Amino acid sequence: MDAACKTPEGTLPGEESPEMDLSHRFSKRELVLLYEEVLYTIRHRLGKPEHHHVADSQELYAYVQKAFGMDEEEHRVIMQQVKELESPIFCLKATVKEAKGILGKDVSGFSDPYCLLGIEARSQEPAHPEHKKRMKAVVKDLIPEDQIHRTQVISQTLSPVWDETFILEFEDVETASFHLDMWDSDVVESVRHKLGELTDLHGLKRIFKDARKDKGQDDFLGNVVLRLKDLHCWSDRWYLLEPRTETYPNRGQCHLQFLLTHKKRATTSSRTQPSYTVHRHLLQQLVSYEILQHQAGSMAWDGELSRHAITVLYLHATQKDLSDFHQVMAQWLAYSKLYQSLEFNSNCLLHQITSIEYQWVQERLRPEQKAELAESFQSLLTYGVSLIRRYRIIFPLSVPRSTERLQSLLRVLVQMCKMKAFRELCTLSPDLPEMVSTALKSGTMEWFHMEKQHLKPMVKSMEENGKALSRLLVEVVGDLQQCQKIWNKFFLNTFKLNLFSIAFLELESLVAEHVQEQLHELDSSMSKPTAESLFQLYMNLQELYRMKDFLPKREGPLALSNFHQWFKEAVPQWLQKAYTIALERAQRAIQMDQLTPFGEHNKHSTSTVDLSTCYAQIVKTWQQLSWPDPEEAFMIMVKLVEDMCKIALMYCRLIKERAEALSLSGQSEGEAANRLCIVVNNIKQLRLLILRLPSQLDWAQLEQRTEAVIDPQQIQHTLHNQLDSTVSCLDHEIQDVVQALATKLEKGIARHIQELSSSSDTQEPEDSIIPLMKFLESELQYLNEHLVQENFNSLLALLWHHTLAVLSAAAGQQSPSTQHYKKLHCALKSLELCFHAEGCGLPLETLHTAAFLSLETRLALCSSATRKLIQKYFSNRIQQQLDTNSEKYGAVTIKALYCPSEQKLHVDVLNAVNLIPLDSNGSSDPFVQLTLEPRHEFPEVVARTTQCKRNELHPLFDEAFDFLVPPEKCRQEGACLLLTVFDYDTLGANDLEGEAFFPLCHLPGLDADEDQVDAGQVPQTRLPLMHPKPTGDEILRLLESRKGDKEAQAFVKLRKQRAKQSKETD
Repeated sequence: MDAACKTPEGTLPGEESPEMDLSHRFSKRELVLLYEEVLYTIRHRLGKPEHHHVADSQELYAYVQKAFGMDEEEHRVIMQQVKELESPIFCLKATVKEAKGILGKDVSGFSDPYCLLGIEARSQEPAHPEHKKRMKAVVKDLIPEDQIHRTQVISQTLSPVWDETFILEFEDVETASFHLDMWDSDVVESVRHKLGELTDLHGLKRIFKDARKDKGQDDFLGNVVLRLKDLHCWSDRWYLLEPRTETYPNRGQCHLQFLLTHKKRATTSSRTQPSYTVHRHLLQQLVSYEILQHQAGSMAWDGELSRHAITVLYLHATQKDLSDFHQVMAQWLAYSKLYQSLEFNSNCLLHQITSIEYQWVQERLRPEQKAELAESFQSLLTYGVSLIRRYRIIFPLSVPRSTERLQSLLRVLVQMCKMKAFRELCTLSPDLPEMVSTALKSGTMEWFHMEKQHLKPMVKSMEENGKALSRLLVEVVGDLQQCQKIWNKFFLNTFKLNLFSIAFLELESLVAEHVQEQLHELDSSMSKPTAESLFQLYMNLQELYRMKDFLPKREGPLALSNFHQWFKEAVPQWLQKAYTIALERAQRAIQMDQLTPFGEHNKHSTSTVDLSTCYAQIVKTWQQLSWPDPEEAFMIMVKLVEDMCKIALMYCRLIKERAEALSLSGQSEGEAANRLCIVVNNIKQLRLLILRLPSQLDWAQLEQRTEAVIDPQQIQHTLHNQLDSTVSCLDHEIQDVVQALATKLEKGIARHIQELSSSSDTQEPEDSIIPLMKFLESELQYLNEHLVQENFNSLLALLWHHTLAVLSAAAGQQSPSTQHYKKLHCALKSLELCFHAEGCGLPLETLHTAAFLSLETRLALCSSATRKLIQKYFSNRIQQQLDTNSEKYGAVTIKALYCPSEQKLHVDVLNAVNLIPLDSNGSSDPFVQLTLEPRHEFPEVVARTTQCKRNELHPLFDEAFDFLVPPEKCRQEGACLLLTVFDYDTLGANDLEGEAFFPLCHLPGLDADEDQVDAGQVPQTRLPLMHPKPTGDEILRLLESRKGDKEAQAFVKLRKQRAKQSKETD
């Protein structure tokens, strides 16, 4: 009977209570006879104990008493019986194997050695070292002739090999001694024959020696004398051959093997049973005890016997003269039988398998022994396959070293089936992989039905059935994961069997059949609890089905291929459940939200965390569904996106209502603004959540899956447009709240700018803007702390546009005071720095709008002094000169050079060309006026003129002029040489031909320390003539407005005169 059949889960095969008595495996009669056998063995032990054996017989008696479970009285009675039994005949099994290095006694230098051996009943004491005379022919003299044994004669050798075995009986091991004499056999030969064998001088000496001795007398080669009490039960070694005289002390060595055995043992077992059978039973009993001893100490037996067991078994095997092969046979029969009832490492069986394979000769066994061995093979194979069939129960991973034990079992079965003995004795050699595959399939089916029965619900309802199915699927998936990750490699390596494939295909089919049976009772009006339990079942089935990816290539669909269709009716309820849970959680979060930052470094309130979790759960639902049908998956996606957009809009409405409700509780205006900041931050965070949905829901992958059944335009229209619409609504909500915050600040900014504009001109501009800057610093710092950066920047942008508008309005008010404009200009520059905030606020490109640049230019001009404006005017005209390429009014050519040593400006007016005719005769009378501008920089320098050239449109002047000018004056802003070409008019004012502006800052020689520039190397400068615009420019209008400034009025008057003569049109 298979002992493991009754083993509960987690129990090892044959695992029993440590106190369990295994004596029942033999009948009481068999046990007593076996105990008698072992006591008899110990009592009549022979040989000197091995160093690793137990020498004390009392220890061995105590050990076997425990091993056989005998009480004191039983032991005493059986021991008394053993003492009364007749002692066995003691035997020394001596094998004379070979010799080497013996003396050569023949003329040829060789010998013809043979040995005489026997046992002397009374042992000789070792000779005294000083006693040199040795006894001759010890064996012949001391042992009766009928007890002397003789080996064959090996002719002409110094290294004879006999390998002959003799059984020598003796009575008392304490007094008996073993004697071996080695002789050279001598046969009568003629002198002529001996001379023919002569090879050297030593051979001649041997001839003379032979002549002196008796004819036919053998030569002594050496002897070995050993006391039997000095021998171990078994020994195999080389012994020195002792000499009789000192003539040849080194006489070589003899290789002997000894075994101390019994004959005619008086025990019943020895008289009635084969020796190896008795030995197997003894081994079985002792191993059973050893295993239980290890189990009592919570340790698995590794196959290593104790010293006591090894000693007893060794004594019994040697006394019974069991061959190595029969010992291994006995071990195999005992161990293979014990393995089927007790737990120990099956690696122990590998040693016997190897030994039997190595020593196998079928003819050594009798028919009954062959039948017994064949039966043991078949029994272990059947048992081993049964363990494999139930490996989940027999080798649970919760028990340490289970994987090693199963791996060892597989190896044992494979090696056993490869044995020559197995193939010869088991006529129907099984296909082991096929047997194992069949066992695994049936075992998997049995395990599934057992788990199904175990998890069967107590109450029969669809909801409970769904939960039971889910639990069953969890067990199935867990089992397959163990198969794939742990067990599969062992079966692949050993049998080339894919355990995972076998188990998966079997379980997948069983699961599909069982689930369909349970779902067949489902109707379309299922309850919510039922739908929820089915969702868990769906996910479990999905996990199971995905494991198909670990299968090797196979053809044909799986039973679970379209399992999602079984749950089609439940999908709407699953989606509605996900939406309802998310909606209710978001509503609760808003109701609990106090609209304060939920962390030190966060600017959102607690409801955004819950909202993010709600969205994450809906995304997880989509990922868990992983609906295979692309068209149906698209419809599910549309529903999920629609639901999330609804939640987003609901959140915006409720969070604003929550802020209003909290504001009604009578809190300060600052706290109300703070809540508005939190609201806008929350909506901004929600916007980010919405924008991440395409990535989280993997729309790109969905579009790929549906491209064959759904038009991409439909996806764009349905999904993207819906999302964009929601984002637009959120943007509008954000803008509304930010605008509300901006409106609160705009009034304060306008008030402070108005106060700044109307402040006293005696106050410094830097002091007058302090109230405005303190106001902004306080408010913006507060908002920056409570708004996320993007919302804060949006607020800053609104405030910036409003501030520019207020400043522009203030600058538009006409005021004769430059101090007024200085204050506004200082305010503008300070506000620019404030709103930029060293890169932490608005970027400069956002700040520098067209309105800003225009206002900055106007305020810079209005706040400048008159002379500064005049300089700015000439700077503009110089730039206009540099930008002009047209010569429609002609051009004038000059050469200009500065002499640092004389501080003198030297100008050569060379010519003018293409002048316009201003006289009635179609010509002109041109001359050139040279002035240094601005006049306030050169007050002592008078204007100079060239000669007038009559009736000439291309006059050649070629006149030189020198001006005494300090170099620093030439470097002033707007410093230039103004060349005005007039048409001389005798009766009225001279007419304007044109004017040109030559910048003094670029004069050759101006930056030199000495007069290094050669006048001949100075290039000519051709300056196109220009006319001022008749309407003037902004600077002139600004100067004109300064009515009380005589210098401004004089400058404007001069420029207006030029403008009246201008031929430019607007």
